[in-house]
Amino acid sequence: MKCIIVDDEPIARQGIKKLVDSISLLELLGTFESAQTAGEFMKENVVDLIFLDIKMPGINGIDFARSIHKNTLIIFTTAYSEYALDSYEVDAVDYLVKPIDAAKFRKAVEKAVAYHSLLLDEDKKSVENVEDECIFVKSDRRFFKVNLKDILFIEGLKDYVIIQLDGGRIITRMNIKNIHDLLPKDIFLRINRSYIVNHKHIDSFDNNDVFIKSHEIAIGNSYRDAFFEEFMKNKTLG
Repeated sequence: MKCIIVDDEPIARQGIKKLVDSISLLELLGTFESAQTAGEFMKENVVDLIFLDIKMPGINGIDFARSIHKNTLIIFTTAYSEYALDSYEVDAVDYLVKPIDAAKFRKAVEKAVAYHSLLLDEDKKSVENVEDECIFVKSDRRFFKVNLKDILFIEGLKDYVIIQLDGGRIITRMNIKNIHDLLPKDIFLRINRSYIVNHKHIDSFDNNDVFIKSHEIAIGNSYRDAFFEEFMKNKTLG
């Protein structure tokens, strides 16, 4: 994947470059100190993935992300955790908080590579049928039977959804709203613009986040009241 780094801090650019250089699947085309200079470069060059800071002089990372083509993927790299919900609004692949952990960086890149391969695949993929206890998901030209009870959560990413299971994941071409409409609402709760969670797998939660195994998922402001109302229904607080 052809990638660029956009960050106004030289030390941050060097650190991310080092992480990029450690992954053979990535081809670094350049580093840029502003969204403006990166945008000029992208007019003449195809970029598959951007490692993008948020707080920068001039155009900030969120606004820049809104302006680029949907086939260019974004991984935010920022020192500010409070912008995580904003990243969902622009369908970012991932959101990494500095200092960036190498393992989390690699995991984010693997997700981007998997999604990029789907963008290159012209086959339509979808959830074709829903039964009482399972769904049939078309992916890689095959239909996979997925038991609803095994789904931890579902992540929406532009025109695709990632169905996260305990032992892996399935990526299929479908809108997150459409798959949510197919699933039983008493089990699957939408907690922000990009995530649906299976409440039976929620290990803990607070006012801002849901925790499922090693995953931490933010609760969107516009979804918070509905989440707590539905999740706490028929449940006893200790």
